[in-house]
Amino acid sequence: MAKLWWLVAIEILLCVHGSAYSQAYPVKSLRLIVPSAAGGGPDANARALARELGKQLRQHIVVENLPGASGILGYEALARATPDGYTFAYVSNLVASNPSLYTRLPYDFSKDFQPVMLYLTSVNLLAVSNSLPVGSVTELIQHARAHPGRLTFGSSGAGATPHLSMELFKIITGVAINHVPYRGTPQALGELVAGQIDILCDNMAPMLPMVHAGRFRGLAVTSLRRSPAIPELPTLDESGLPGYQFGGWAGIAVPAGVPHDIVTRLNVEANKALASAELLKTIASQGRTPIGGTPQQFGEHVRTETVRLAKLIEAIGLKPL
Repeated sequence: MAKLWWLVAIEILLCVHGSAYSQAYPVKSLRLIVPSAAGGGPDANARALARELGKQLRQHIVVENLPGASGILGYEALARATPDGYTFAYVSNLVASNPSLYTRLPYDFSKDFQPVMLYLTSVNLLAVSNSLPVGSVTELIQHARAHPGRLTFGSSGAGATPHLSMELFKIITGVAINHVPYRGTPQALGELVAGQIDILCDNMAPMLPMVHAGRFRGLAVTSLRRSPAIPELPTLDESGLPGYQFGGWAGIAVPAGVPHDIVTRLNVEANKALASAELLKTIASQGRTPIGGTPQQFGEHVRTETVRLAKLIEAIGLKPL
């Protein structure tokens, strides 16, 4: 009996200590892992959130870009990070597509991560090189059918929304277009401007300034409704692909093992940051939609998306590497 009471006393002390530690958190700067290249849409979104979340937490947040391998390098770094709440990551839809694209991953979302908050959703913008003689989605389809296997489309990697959105486009239209993967969106954008690839269907944010500057030609967006950020562009649904809808999303997660109180604190402060006028303005200017919510809601979103994307990848016929 004495031993039992001793164990109970230790447990109470640990709980009190953990609660006090959580209340003091954070006492130093934090690290935000971004599993994509600097300069792209995910990087810009992550840094915008980091600025506002840093204000809420009253600590500096250091953004660390770890691009490559469809986000795997960054997610592996998160899985191996010390679970003290001082390292978290910008998590995109790649965590939902990667399980269907790779036979072995150095992380498991359900076991190695704890979801914190679903940050935002986004749509893609379909664009073509100025050297390609098409001015609409209909003309693009006609040109692709007249030149089967001759056109190319770029992406920021296998399984990313630029890749899967074009594969869905190919399934619906029956055209043959070759995939050219790059290390990140900035590289794909540069190749589209140079005319080295013909098509890119990527996140709207980094593409909008170049469309407006005439660096390449925007044809449509991948949402069911036109985007307020560029209302002159039709949707793919309007352009002869009934029901076409495809978009990306992103949230934040921490390593498994981070104390529950700290996860809750991060969630509360991240939702406050997302409600700030400055961040909402930034998100709206990029044609994205803020979401927010609980860790549980984000976790369920990831599970649902993993199933949905697995079906699409199977329909495309992509084999796991």
